[in-house]
Parts: sequence; structure tokens; C-alpha cells
Amino acid sequence: MTDRERLDQEDQEGRELVRPPDVNRDSNRSATRLELFFDLAFVLFVGRCADVLAEHETFSGGFRFVAILVAGWWAWASATLYANRFDTDDAIFRLLTLGGMAGVIVMAASAEEAIGDGSRWFALGYVLLRMTLIIGYLRVWRNLPEARAGIRPYLWGHVAGAMCWTISLGVPGTGRYVLWAVGVALDLLGPTIAARVPDAPPLHMEHLPERFGLFVILVLGESVAAVVVGLRGGHWAAEVLLAATFGFLAAAGLWWSYFDLSGGAAKRRLVQEGGERTRQGVHDFYVYAHLPVAVSLAAVAVGLEHAILHGAEDHLSLGTRAVLGTGLAGYLLSAATIQAVLSRRWRVAAIWPGLGVPLVLAATLLPGLTPVVRVALCAAIMVAGVITGVAQHRAGEVRVAKV
Repeated sequence: MTDRERLDQEDQEGRELVRPPDVNRDSNRSATRLELFFDLAFVLFVGRCADVLAEHETFSGGFRFVAILVAGWWAWASATLYANRFDTDDAIFRLLTLGGMAGVIVMAASAEEAIGDGSRWFALGYVLLRMTLIIGYLRVWRNLPEARAGIRPYLWGHVAGAMCWTISLGVPGTGRYVLWAVGVALDLLGPTIAARVPDAPPLHMEHLPERFGLFVILVLGESVAAVVVGLRGGHWAAEVLLAATFGFLAAAGLWWSYFDLSGGAAKRRLVQEGGERTRQGVHDFYVYAHLPVAVSLAAVAVGLEHAILHGAEDHLSLGTRAVLGTGLAGYLLSAATIQAVLSRRWRVAAIWPGLGVPLVLAATLLPGLTPVVRVALCAAIMVAGVITGVAQHRAGEVRVAKV
């Protein structure tokens, strides 16, 4: 197809306000402007979840933070899986996506009180997001009979999950949160069951890692914001400036480690799977394994912010040390697992990122170190890890595709 023919086709499609959904077959599929706009609402959501942990660096605060972020992350991931297959960018798809954004905004505004007075608003936002996705799948059901078997697990999972969350609006106390957990669990089963359906609509394996990589960028942005907040709140004291410098280096190391190493190795396997991907369930593992990545990186941002903010003090609280240490260790363990499973090279992944897990735990949890020293050690571990990973890549031990 010539450039002129392609432009004429795009112009013709632009005149059609409503088009039936279809399976995406464009080999050059990439994130759309609407998807990027949709992600803006999740920037706010992740930030509010981080505030929950920042205000309560305790076990109960950590549990609330994880529970709320898991619900929001799955809402984002399931919407992404639908768009990956069936985004036609017509007026109805855009309106449904914008309606879903409205739900995310409600969830973000009520996130800090989701386990409390704001729980009804949080549930309403989640239900609104779910309803837009259900309507989207019903459009596919109507227009693509051949896709019905493949989307049935998603549709029933989303309906069951939405029903649990809707019923929770009338259930007080702990019962409401139990229904939330059951709803998310039922919803999560959809992709796993669908992967076992023969001839299910395929996922676009170039678009999938790009979208999940963008979410990683979104969460990493919280660490950059943490540096800014820490500098401002610490009034530019010399120790605070040093801690901020090392904090930024640690965040840069996280970015480099994911996009040039672990994430790239995972994408290479996804692309290689091709037509075999639905039977082997590789994309299921890839999707679900990014949940602990997102949770861990959000925790790192909270830990860095407090470490920088208190950089001029003699010590950090145990809560801040635990948040920073478990966040970094959780990310490195998740990245090592993703890289090892999808590259099938366990020994290489055990060296890096695997070896970084005990090192960052020691750097953050050992007593007697100042905030600046702790953040400096974390940065040094991340930088050394990136150097190790790059050396492994150059030696051919880590083979990647650019995310």
C-alpha cells in the first residue's frame, strides 16, 4: 500500500463515526493517543495509592496500599487486554474509554479512604470502569461470532466481578471488602481460562509489552516525583541534596534494568511465541508478573521520598526502611523471575537481578546507617547491577528486544 492509499484509507475511516469491533491485525500496532490519555487517570490513581502507604508505613497501611493498588492495576490491565485485541477507535470505543477514565478518576479521588468512609465511591468508580468494559465485550459478541468462545471467560469474569462490587455497595463493614476480593479473584480467572480456548482472538505481541512498559514508566514517575517532593520538603539541605542525587540514580537504575534488560528479555520471548502463545500461556505469566512489579515500584517511590525528606537526620524509621527495602527487593525479585522464566536462563537472572535482592535488603534494614548512606548504597547496587546486566547482554547471555 502506497502512502497516498494509506492516507486515503485513514481519511475514510475517520469519516465513519461507528465501526464494528474487529481483531487488530496491524503489524505496526502501537499505543494510541487515546490509550496515553487513558493512562493519565492512572497516574493520579497510583499517586493516591502511594499516599496511603506514605501516611501509614505499617503492616496494616501496607496491606491497604497493596489491596487498593491491586484492584486498580487489574482494572487497567483488563482494559488494556481488550484494547489490545479490539480497539477500532470509533466513537463508541472512545466514549467507553472516556467513561472508564471517569471511573478511574472516582477511584483515585477516593483511594485514600477506600478502606473507610470513601469505600462506596471507590466501589462505584470500579463498577463504572467494569461496565464500560462489559459493554465493549458485548459489542464484540454481537459483531464477531467467531470470537465468542475466546471472549466468553473475559465477559463472564467481568460480569461476576462487577456483580460482587455492586452488591458490596449494600454490605457494611468487612463483608464489603471480602466481596471486593472475591470480585477481583473471579475477574482474574478470565485470561487464564481464555488461554485454553482453541482459536481465541490473539493478543498483539508487539503492542502488549509496549503498554505494560508504559505502565512501568508511569509508576517509575512516582520515584522522580519523590525526589522533587523530598528536595522541596527538605529545604535543600546538603544531606537532602545528596540523598536526592542518589535517589535519582536509583530510579534511573530501575528504569535501565527494566527496559534494557529484564523487560527486553521478556518481550523477546513474547514475540518469539507468535501463534503458539495462547496454548503455552506465556502472555498470562507476563501479564500477572507485572502486578508485583507495579506494586514494588510504587513502594520504592514512597521509601525514596521519606529517605530524601529526612536525609539530614541521623536515622530513618523502621517503617521507611522496610518500605524502601521491600519495594526494591520486590521489584528485583519480580524482574529476576520474569527474566528467568521467559528467557529460560535461570543462572543469568540469578546473578542479576537476583543477587540484588539480599543486597538491597541489607542496605535498607541493617541498623546504624544514616539516610544518605542507605540511599547511596541502594543507588550503588542498582548501578552495579545495570553494569552487570549490560555486560551479560554484550556477552550474549541476555538476549533482548527493545521495549
